[in-house]
Amino acid sequence: MTRPIISRRRFLQYASAAAAAFPQSGGAALPVPAGRRIMSDDSAVLRSTFTQAGERMIHALVSVLPAPRQAPPVVLVHGLALSGQYMVPTADELAPHYHVLVPDFPGFGDSEKPSRALDVPLLADALAGWMETVGCPRAALLGNSFGCQIIVDFAARYPHLVACAVLQGPTTPPDERSWLMQFIRWQQNSQYNPPKMGKVAGIDYAKCGITRALATFEFSLRDEPEEKLAAIQAPTLVVRGAKDPICRQYWAERVAAALPNGRLEIIPDVAHTLVFTSPEALVSVSRPFIDAVTR
Repeated sequence: MTRPIISRRRFLQYASAAAAAFPQSGGAALPVPAGRRIMSDDSAVLRSTFTQAGERMIHALVSVLPAPRQAPPVVLVHGLALSGQYMVPTADELAPHYHVLVPDFPGFGDSEKPSRALDVPLLADALAGWMETVGCPRAALLGNSFGCQIIVDFAARYPHLVACAVLQGPTTPPDERSWLMQFIRWQQNSQYNPPKMGKVAGIDYAKCGITRALATFEFSLRDEPEEKLAAIQAPTLVVRGAKDPICRQYWAERVAAALPNGRLEIIPDVAHTLVFTSPEALVSVSRPFIDAVTR
């Protein structure tokens, strides 16, 4: 069932409440000096690339280490209003073992900004177009949070591009698809994020702008990933941090159970943003899974 579009009055109420969390942009992305990439500047194994994929220029971080010949490429899929920058810690952990690619979706990070925000299917289409352009064959996809919704849509419609998938902290359970509940959950999760995550997020929020961020957030609430899970044939690992207030235990179990070839892994003592806060723990469960199903 299609969710009703939020009223203009309600949108403005929530937008006003959320604005304090974003750098003020007047509704547009703020200019950010090129090269101001906190995390990738710290990485010795990633380089920035720009690729014209269809109508848009897409930025991605790509590992430069030689990968084992039999290893699949691994594509990291970022979450809402962010870019691939906060996924660099996980990319660094994976890079010695795989060819790692971390794209920024259109409208986010250093990729080209379309005039309108893209919904989940259009973001999945953009990912498929970019992968085909850069010559990335069947890949292992690893996403965090809203990135998992994109992977679900992508894997259901582009099965030939998916070797396997890792859904880390997938969003959002049907009974919590409201602005109020998600702001509460984000606030509950913020205590688990270190200050450096705030710096990375602040730059990314400025790049996308509050209007695009909130419009994409509304698209995320309208999306119904549970209706697509049965169509995913690729082996899929659902990963939940035991303290994750955004992806709760019952929802992680429901997602894993609905996947034809799914399983669930719980990591103790961690929360939602494992790609940044606990990359070693995330990779410790993801690598054996990827290797087992792709080699």
